[in-house]
Amino acid sequence: MKLSLSLTAIVSACVLALSAGSSVASNLAPAAETAPGPAVAADVSQLGEIIDLRSGQRMTAEQLLDHLAAAPRVIVGEQHDQLSHHHIEQWLLQQLQGRRPQGSVLLEMLNPDQQAKVDQAKSLLKEYPQATPDQLAQQLAWQASWKWDQYGELVMEVMRAPYPVWSANLDRSEIRQMFVDKPAVQGKFSDLANDGQVQNRLKEIIRAMHDNQIDEPRLAAMLAIQQQRDRRMAERLLAAPVPALLIAGAYHAHQDLGVPLHVRDLTGGAAPLVLVLARQGAAVTGAQADLVWFTPTTNQ
Repeated sequence: MKLSLSLTAIVSACVLALSAGSSVASNLAPAAETAPGPAVAADVSQLGEIIDLRSGQRMTAEQLLDHLAAAPRVIVGEQHDQLSHHHIEQWLLQQLQGRRPQGSVLLEMLNPDQQAKVDQAKSLLKEYPQATPDQLAQQLAWQASWKWDQYGELVMEVMRAPYPVWSANLDRSEIRQMFVDKPAVQGKFSDLANDGQVQNRLKEIIRAMHDNQIDEPRLAAMLAIQQQRDRRMAERLLAAPVPALLIAGAYHAHQDLGVPLHVRDLTGGAAPLVLVLARQGAAVTGAQADLVWFTPTTNQ
């Protein structure tokens, strides 16, 4: 499970540049031969197993949709390198939009400095509906660290949809500064409560992902950045038109570590509904999520 905290990923992640000299419109203009639109997500309703962690009972995909459709704010936590998770997310958004209008979708994979490009691309896709996925990636300045072959279909889905798409991450310039300043998050649930249990658990995860080869200053910086990311996602989720759905890595989604704690910090109210997508056999508890969708243990 990816916790996007390495300094290389933080500071040096590549961005797909717009072609020099080409206009925004030409980036999305159709090629000589009309390209097909994005592939529709396969019917994944029978894939794996869905569990309501609050009751311990299995659920059908239709029952899951009932729960998600009724919630004003939903967080879907994914494993970034699992294509099946992106197919499930695409399918969920298609099905939810058919049940009630989706208010907004937020993506961890988008930074604030891409928001204007997102808004412009949404408008231009109405003029150039046959734009290819590669053209869209170029127009969005999609970051190479988020593999387009994993995310392309999902992004095409949300960009063609009528609801707004919002960035949910920090800009790289913000992250660079945070790596130096190590700003602490202030909050009853994310910082002061539980005698530091939240931060201690995050430190354990960061250490494990670096094979315990990490010094304390770097660890403190990565902890600060992780929690600032969670706080930004919470702020954006609360500001977005409802019903709102945030797609982020599973650690960000966890109720006992991530964005839900920051939502509670900011509102004093209940946390959003959390669905975690996880490979079969993974340990996901009721403290971490309301619902879990276990998928087959393949790299797809």
